[in-house]
Amino acid sequence: MIGRVIETSDCVAEGAEWLVAHDPRFGPALAATGPLPLRLRPDGFAQLLSAIMSQQVSVASANAIWGRLKEARLTGPRKIMWASDDELRACGLSRQKIRYSRALAQARIDFKALRDLPSDQVIRILTEVPGIGAWTAEVYAMFSLGRADVFAPGDLALQEAARILFEMDKRPSEKELRQMAEDWSPWRSVAARALWAYYRVAKDREGLR
Repeated sequence: MIGRVIETSDCVAEGAEWLVAHDPRFGPALAATGPLPLRLRPDGFAQLLSAIMSQQVSVASANAIWGRLKEARLTGPRKIMWASDDELRACGLSRQKIRYSRALAQARIDFKALRDLPSDQVIRILTEVPGIGAWTAEVYAMFSLGRADVFAPGDLALQEAARILFEMDKRPSEKELRQMAEDWSPWRSVAARALWAYYRVAKDREGLR
């Protein structure tokens, strides 16, 4: 069972309505953020390769690297395997990212098959690849596969948003937030959208003080 798949903004709105009814503490957050974004992305090799490029660098740097890879037509698994280290380095990849990129290409993941697998199995398959951690796999399941009941408790913005919204003494740990999120099933990915949106609102407010 893959559960509910988010395909349109109406699905997100349905999930948000359920969350407020189930946990009224989300009401003020959603009032502050307005309608939540759909945030769906394509699935497949290129999306995960792009995620690897984004690790431990600024958004601008990641965009620049990805732009050079696209210009060089090095965004497919065969092209990554055939490219030399020098060609990949010329696009801005570090030694570690070259290794991760090749590991992803060698993994030969059947991305179409992932669409029909349960989310926990998707995450398990993806995290077996060096360079893909739980956060990347969870975000892929949420936004590339549209899974409605996936959460990313290791995300610092989600942890901080939960601390502010739920008036906690300290930021919850990954384990604590994972346990909290169980109560938001079957719409955990909508809860994540709500907390990410609320994080931006809350931080803007703090910046105005």
